Amino acid sequence: MINKPHSIAITIMGKEYRIACDLEDQDDLLQSAQDLDMQMRKMRDSGKVNGADRIAVIAALNLAHELQVAKNQNAMLKQRLEESLAKISNKIENVLESP
Repeated sequence: MINKPHSIAITIMGKEYRIACDLEDQDDLLQSAQDLDMQMRKMRDSGKVNGADRIAVIAALNLAHELQVAKNQNAMLKQRLEESLAKISNKIENVLESP
């Protein structure tokens, strides 16, 4: 069965947007919208960034940076896990090969 996207409403800085979304992704999209709304409101309220467009671009850049940092951390953790598994595998092989 193919999931048919449906439209949900999200509100960011007081503006409502209708977004097509698969049902299984709805909770994640709503949480992402809340996170973006909170970050944009903080920027607006700080007075350091003016204009909705500029706030949106800076917020998107901040979120993209956070995502890149998380990807880099994930890659490092994956590499460490692979190295640890290789060491464990070698130890197991050595134990099984010894008389």
